[in-house]
Amino acid sequence: MTNLASLLKDTATRYPERTAVVIGDMRLSYAQLDQYTDFVAAALAQYGVGPGDKVALTCPNLPYFTIAYYGILKAGAAVVPLNVLLKSREVAYHLNDSGAKAYFCFEGTEDLPMGREGVLGFKEAEACENLFVITADLQGYSKFAPHRTMMQVMTEAAQTGAPVPALDIADDDTAVILYTSGTTGQPKGAELSHANMLSNALASEELFKADAENPDTYLCVLPLFHSFGQTVIQNSAIAYGGTIVMLPRFEATAALQLMAKENVTFFAGVPTMYWGLLAVLDDAGVDVAEIAARVRVAVSGGAALPVEVHKEFERRFGVTIMEGYGLSETSPVASFSVFGEPVRPGSIGPAIPGVELKLIDPTPGAWGETPEGEIGEIAVKGPNVMKGYHGREQATAEVMNDGWFRTGDLARRDADGWYYIVDRTKDLIIRGGYNVYPREIEEVLLTHPDVSMVAVLGTPHETHGEEIRAVVIRTPGSTLSEDALQEWAKEQMAAYKYPRIIEFRDSLPMTATGKILKREL
Repeated sequence: MTNLASLLKDTATRYPERTAVVIGDMRLSYAQLDQYTDFVAAALAQYGVGPGDKVALTCPNLPYFTIAYYGILKAGAAVVPLNVLLKSREVAYHLNDSGAKAYFCFEGTEDLPMGREGVLGFKEAEACENLFVITADLQGYSKFAPHRTMMQVMTEAAQTGAPVPALDIADDDTAVILYTSGTTGQPKGAELSHANMLSNALASEELFKADAENPDTYLCVLPLFHSFGQTVIQNSAIAYGGTIVMLPRFEATAALQLMAKENVTFFAGVPTMYWGLLAVLDDAGVDVAEIAARVRVAVSGGAALPVEVHKEFERRFGVTIMEGYGLSETSPVASFSVFGEPVRPGSIGPAIPGVELKLIDPTPGAWGETPEGEIGEIAVKGPNVMKGYHGREQATAEVMNDGWFRTGDLARRDADGWYYIVDRTKDLIIRGGYNVYPREIEEVLLTHPDVSMVAVLGTPHETHGEEIRAVVIRTPGSTLSEDALQEWAKEQMAAYKYPRIIEFRDSLPMTATGKILKREL
């Protein structure tokens, strides 16, 4: 098998008894994980899913995510991971846009009704033929009849002896489609090949000194539907025979207690997670010195890490947090600080091995390099760069040129080749590590009958980095309140997207051509 799933197959062959995944009291060995994924692949094949097909997946950080993910890959299909916070209209959009043939969806909880939203979205996706419900209790029944459970179809495949498809997948075949919001307002699917994802997972050997003979224990708090958690935690751990300790929802005290209980050696998080860990360190009921003695690698991404957090973490844990940079389109890691070297505050490090970075003219359509010492837009070239945006040739052509991908981020480079982000060419808001594009939020708000015009922008926030703010002009005669609009938006969008700050105005500042001047807001 020449696809990304070969990581699991190879490790299970070499270390069958080693623990692959831990959650609570559940422990899956590599042999068990491999067998479960075989059953998923065989079941999908029985439902007509094979090479070239797309299978969507909604699941929080549970072993079932990894089981479904690698099962889909073994069936020769591409995985389309979906954010667990998506509402039904957003689920429907992703299923339709990707052309998903099947959909695995976790049943959810009262607080996070993934199953309900997933089933409603599935009904609006004409091409999607089957929805399989992932139950919290593997032996549980589907709450969404007639949709069957993942375990039911796996059991049938096992009992009938259905074979795992013997496939020869090309390096350039699509392995994963990661959706990333765009300035057009609708999320675009970055198509990542098996070669893209493999190269990034295997970069751990040089970046973090990963060693299958001395495997790490990874705390998985980053969402697995996102490229950061998928590559740096899940796929890298499996490539080098590590153990993935899953925590479905980040809570600082619980994270520290798990680090102590499971002897965690590798932690990756967004800056707010580090801030959270340090805040509860002395009240978590754990031996900090004991945890610190085991932590070998600490990784941060998603936003710039405050210098004070860097210093305090190094003081308390004796480990320098490594910062990196990347995007869904680059699988995601493009640059990283160097293992064992002192921190350079504000730097995203040099390009990772095998990948090239350069600074280009940020003017749309221009690809010339900027003079040495000047600020430019980061462009990336290497085995990690996506094939393109699924079904969007024009959008792909705008960001790709001769293998180079333009990121939309402005940076400077020092004499040693380390890069420093200085600004963003897009209006991107990063809230708690999640990317939010104002245009997408504006498009949804404008569907409300009482909203005439709206501008969405980020405003600084102490813990989330940025908060989402909407400045709205109501339709004449409207009595809509800020609270009512926020409640409506909350129903239409994922929890990390809807605006927490809504401000009504009679007019918005504009240019002569009618463009809203967000910088004046």
